[in-house]
Order: sequence, then C-alpha cells, then structure tokens
Amino acid sequence: MTENLDTAPTTSATAHSRTEIVLPGKVEPDGLQVRTTVPPAPTPGRALVRMECTGVAFAEQQMRRGKYYKQPPFPFVPGYDLVGVVDQVGAGVDPTWIGRRVAAITKVGAWSTLVDVAALDLLPVPDDLDAAAVETVIVNGITAWQMLHERARVERGGTVVVLGANGGVGSTLVQLAHHAGIRVIGTAATRHHELVRTLGAEPVDARDPQHYEHIRRLAPGGVDAVFDHVGGPGIRESWSLLRRGGSLVAYGTASTMSQEGNSQLPILRLFARLTSWNSIPNGRRAEFYDLWSGKSRRPERYQQQQAHAFANVLELLRSGALVPQIAGRFPLDRAADALTLAESRTVAGKVILQPR
Repeated sequence: MTENLDTAPTTSATAHSRTEIVLPGKVEPDGLQVRTTVPPAPTPGRALVRMECTGVAFAEQQMRRGKYYKQPPFPFVPGYDLVGVVDQVGAGVDPTWIGRRVAAITKVGAWSTLVDVAALDLLPVPDDLDAAAVETVIVNGITAWQMLHERARVERGGTVVVLGANGGVGSTLVQLAHHAGIRVIGTAATRHHELVRTLGAEPVDARDPQHYEHIRRLAPGGVDAVFDHVGGPGIRESWSLLRRGGSLVAYGTASTMSQEGNSQLPILRLFARLTSWNSIPNGRRAEFYDLWSGKSRRPERYQQQQAHAFANVLELLRSGALVPQIAGRFPLDRAADALTLAESRTVAGKVILQPR
C-alpha cells in the first residue's frame, strides 16, 4: 500500500460515537452491558471500520465463561470478526481504503458499531455481496478452507468426517468438501439431519452414544480426515476412524467448555495427545489447527494466506456453491438474546448481529 505521510488520521465525514457490547466478567448472557463511547482516532497503521455485520462465534460462548484460550482479561468487548466500511485511517495507511467495504478478523472488539482494526488485517469485500452472507464465511470460511485444502489436503473421491456438521465451521466444511467431490459424513442432532443432507453430507446422530460405531459402518475402511472441534475423551475415537494416510484435524475443545479450572489446560492436554500420536510411525497424522498460528512471526505472509483462503471462499459464495447458513439476526444492543440463541444448541449456522 502507498504510505500516507500525514501524521493526522484521514477520515470520512461521519459522526463517531459508537455503541459497543461489554463482557464484564463471567456472566450469563443477560449480564452483557451496552455502552456508548467516543472512539479515539486510529493510530498509525490502523483503521476505524463502521460495522455492518458481526456475529456470535463459539469463541464468545467460551469467553463469557473465561474458557477461551488466551482471551484478554475482563472487561472487554467481544466479537471475533466483522464486515464493514472503512471510516478513518491512521498515519501510514493508504487513504483510498476509506469508503471501501472490508472484512476483518479481530478476535475481540467487533461487537461495536465502530471497530479499531490493524490495516494489515483488512480484507476487501465486493459491494454486491450481502454483508450477512459474508459474515458467515470470514472466520468460518477461512478456517474450513485451510483445514480441508491446506492441512488435511483431501483429494476428490476421499471421505471425511465433520463433527458438528450443522455449526458455523461445520456447515461450511461440509459444503466445501462436497463441492470438491469429497464424501462427507457429518454428525449433528437429528433435528438438523435434513439440513445436513441438503448441504451434502450423510448425517449421523451426534447424541447417539454409538455414533462412532455408526460412522465405522458407513466407512469400514477408514476415512481420509476427521475434523474435530469437540476434543476431550472422544478425540481417541476420532483418531481411530482414520485409514492409513489419514489426518485428524482438531480445532477446539468444546467438550470442556463448562468445566471449571484453567482455560489453557484442555488445549495443552490436547496438544500433548496429538504430539504423542504423531511420534508413533503408523501412517496417520494429527494436528491442532490454530487460526492465529504464524501471525506474530510473519504477519505479512500470514495475511496473504488468510486473503488467499478468503478470496476462494468468496468466489464460492458468489457462485452459489457455498450457501450462507444464517441462524438468526439481531440488533447489536440485543447481543444477550443472540448469545442465548447461539448457546441453545437448537440452531444451524451463525447468529448475526447488526447495528440498528
């Protein structure tokens, strides 16, 4: 980008009070707080983005319990990603970003009508795509694309298992794999089986204690990859489903979300288990997918990788090969209701938040 050598931020002509949602501590969803502030001008290398859509991710469900790995100390503004329009830029940022529609992964801070974002993290979004549709495939789409095509590297004709096939990442994974000519077996509650079939997977009842045995009957020769966000004791079963040459990609510890104790221990235990399996030469691979891996060491390369995955996902969204799964829409100041719905385990896809 061309550097803006001015020391003062460049801005549009809009007003700059903002509404934001604060997570004050370990509270129930109705403990979220709404506040109005005036944000400071963006500092060098950063931009202020006027939010059009953000969403409720599984991360926020963990954060309100203090269970998300390396979450910031309370209080803070949650919000993992957003779609919006650049409103101001700080010194050193190309001023032509102003007025452009973008997406960004923030980890926290996106539950706000104006969001401070590093300019390096801005991802261009075409104006003709629906903001809510794009919101469903920022973190979810990048995660699913990278796990399927860059980590597991499953080829056409292969077979994969997606745990939680009705969820934000899961429903995206199912569609990406189906589009790539890969057979998908997806676990979900029975109420979601019709949707899972529509997306392109063979559904298995996630609440059936014998669901791993059911998967083995569907794929007696083993599968090429298992995508497991659950962790916990069941990770052994996921590992056992793999054929020789297969990959287990773990990307969460949902099974431990409600457990008390150190939020980092479940992840560290999972790391240790995956590492021990990789130390045994048996023709299978296990790894933990971390969306943030490499960002601090090589930020520009990291962002190039994110942009590449995101561009591929947007192209599939535009073509209709990827159908956005929107579970509900709420105004930002009803974030408590949105979070309650997301945690109800009754929905498929992503719950969306928008400014009033």
